[in-house]
Amino acid sequence: MIKTVIYDMDGVIVDTEPVHRYAYYKQFSELNITVPEEMYTTFTGFSTRNTFQTLKGFFPTIEHEVEDLIKRKRNIFNDAFDTKEDLYLLEGVEDLIKDLHNSGIQLILASSASKVTIDRVFTRFNLHQYFTDIVSGEDFPQSKPNPAIFIHAASLSVAPKEECIIIEDSTNGVKAAKAAGIYCVGYNSQHSKLQDLSDADIIINNFSELDAQKISQLKG
Repeated sequence: MIKTVIYDMDGVIVDTEPVHRYAYYKQFSELNITVPEEMYTTFTGFSTRNTFQTLKGFFPTIEHEVEDLIKRKRNIFNDAFDTKEDLYLLEGVEDLIKDLHNSGIQLILASSASKVTIDRVFTRFNLHQYFTDIVSGEDFPQSKPNPAIFIHAASLSVAPKEECIIIEDSTNGVKAAKAAGIYCVGYNSQHSKLQDLSDADIIINNFSELDAQKISQLKG
């Protein structure tokens, strides 16, 4: 019986991807580099640090230190986030979060986003009250598909990992979930393009397909 649900954030709870994309591409322009769509798509699920570490390997002309690149990107993102009015929780996710919380199922966030970004999203949408723990990818040297973030999140669960599930929308996230040995629900988000969810245990297209009762019985 499932007792803990581990959520990803970007593309699962809220679609901040357009804001991230705006920030990254503005910075790419400042750095005078051209990042093809196919390359950018592979960064889905990466932390900002791992993204820039990868980019520095592709583009030797980037002379800035990774930490300076991170700071600049976050400044662009935060400015855009604060002025973006059309930012909403994804359809059905708030109802599912409330249903799970009211049913006594533990909720943990495990996101590649920085702590500052997570806090901005959770404060804006009043989500702190539903989650017992928040885990940020900035605390781990490697991003998804490395499973470290999910292994740590599962260690915070009230139950063994066999009674946890992960909800993910990215190729890297699904791979990380399976590498951690945890049941994975693949969310086929319209906001996360070109992602391969085929390794997920089940795939959903809308959060209305799930409720606390269905989730509790996913394994057992």
